[in-house]
Amino acid sequence: MTVTIPDGVYPTMLTPFTADNRVDYAALEQLIDWYYERGVRGLFAICQSSEIFFLSPEEKLEILRFVMAHKPKDVTVVASGHTADSLPRQIEEAKRLIDTGIDAYVLISNRLAAEDEDDDVYLSRMAQILAALPEIPLGVYECPYPYKRLLSERVLSEMANSGRFRFVKDTCCDPELIRRRLAVTKGSGLKIFNANCATVLDSVEMGCAGFSGVMANFHPEIYVEMLACRKTDPQRAQLLQNFAGFASMAECQVYPVNAKYYLSLDGLPVTTRTRSRAEAELTASRKAEIRQMYAFTKEFEQRIGLTIPLIR
Repeated sequence: MTVTIPDGVYPTMLTPFTADNRVDYAALEQLIDWYYERGVRGLFAICQSSEIFFLSPEEKLEILRFVMAHKPKDVTVVASGHTADSLPRQIEEAKRLIDTGIDAYVLISNRLAAEDEDDDVYLSRMAQILAALPEIPLGVYECPYPYKRLLSERVLSEMANSGRFRFVKDTCCDPELIRRRLAVTKGSGLKIFNANCATVLDSVEMGCAGFSGVMANFHPEIYVEMLACRKTDPQRAQLLQNFAGFASMAECQVYPVNAKYYLSLDGLPVTTRTRSRAEAELTASRKAEIRQMYAFTKEFEQRIGLTIPLIR
């Protein structure tokens, strides 16, 4: 398999909901455009930020079809939706989503083995999935829900040697572990995309392919610019990293409710309705924090000359 996933920023896409808890496709279309104007290289659709564990199989399929129909031509789409428990259902689910024409299908690491099951079980199930799925690039996401299963070096090596895998959404948040993972996957075509905001710049300098994290739902342009200028202006890149790492404390607030509120401040018709968190958790003081973060982000971008839309 010679297909590669382009380097860059891949936001973990949100799912907008209407006030009566339906998928808001009008808002989703504007959200796709919003990402694109901020220079992202791709989209990670039907992931945890999309609230996949709270979407029906039909909703996941319909959302992905909509994303594929409305994405700009030069945007790569990787997608998951891999939430079923049984292996036959996982395979059936994957085939339906792959049929939408996505560029890569992303498995969730904790779906391949339970918390008390070892890598032998994981690799056996992975082999069965590979045998059943069409020849499409695959990925793995170390999703923290319902439990986080980090990929061992043995599993990563098997993935790299299979020739099928091209994408890993890394959530280990450990630069030294990332360094070892890069050594294991070197030359295989398997790319690692870091999800940890505080280590993005260091990890890309080590050899990671880019960023795929939740803060790209607040200011993806910060990460796009960081990666774009890191070789020509390392001081600017470090300034952007400093801002990104500090701002990422918003992850610990009420995500994804706060991300949807942030987007509404930026003019998108996105409600704070979510299925995974209660809107009431975004209290008045927390809303004030997000408003202040939004205002400071805009002032910071103005001061460093970062304008939207970004030139692609």
